[in-house]
Amino acid sequence: MTNSGSAAFIREQVVAPLLAEGLPESFRMYGVCEKGAVWFAIGAQGMGEIAVDESVALPQTVVDALRLLVHEDFADTMFFDETKQAMVSVEQRTDVDSEAYKACQPAFNQAAFAILERHGLGVRFEDQVAPNAAGEVPFRLDATIISTDIESVTLDKNHAAERALAFFAEGGPLPHLWRSVGDSRSDYRMADHLHEAGYDVSHVDVRPLDGILDRPYPVIVMGEQIHDEAGASFLDHWVEKLGLR
Repeated sequence: MTNSGSAAFIREQVVAPLLAEGLPESFRMYGVCEKGAVWFAIGAQGMGEIAVDESVALPQTVVDALRLLVHEDFADTMFFDETKQAMVSVEQRTDVDSEAYKACQPAFNQAAFAILERHGLGVRFEDQVAPNAAGEVPFRLDATIISTDIESVTLDKNHAAERALAFFAEGGPLPHLWRSVGDSRSDYRMADHLHEAGYDVSHVDVRPLDGILDRPYPVIVMGEQIHDEAGASFLDHWVEKLGLR
């Protein structure tokens, strides 16, 4: 699995329930988090050792400055995700409605951009670009409807998919048929990589109201279902198809 979440989230929300049900010894699963910056194997005993690509991580002084920004100026609508290890994610509080968050997010984005610029890191956000002293722009702000990620420009879901495939290839031949599932447009990049590598792939978009992207492979939507409900229905379909029930 690849995502922009944290290893802690995967451990608590995905691996723990799977372990409670029991995983076979032959089970093959791999986690790639933070868009490729964090990765680990998952087996019958749970999560293996967590690896972090420190070369793409934000400097600690900048992380601290961003945390302070959230706590002092935006804590009424956002929270700083303390579980991230290489990138920074500032997310909508679950007790705050969408309109209140959207009203504050632009001000946070500008303030965060200014912090990276002030520290001379080199950053871009939409049409704003502030190169570092070497003329490079190694970091970006990526705003979604529920969060803003501050991350290395080298991180993305296609790189995460590539890392996962490399791991699975070490254990034997890879299947030709793949399905990716996601709730954001950046999730299509997992399927992009698989398609470009020659695999039979379809992407399941569980939030199609954001706009279904035009791709050279099939894009699946689960009728009127969205988010967790759509993902659950998709998994139910494959459980039945593979005769696992």
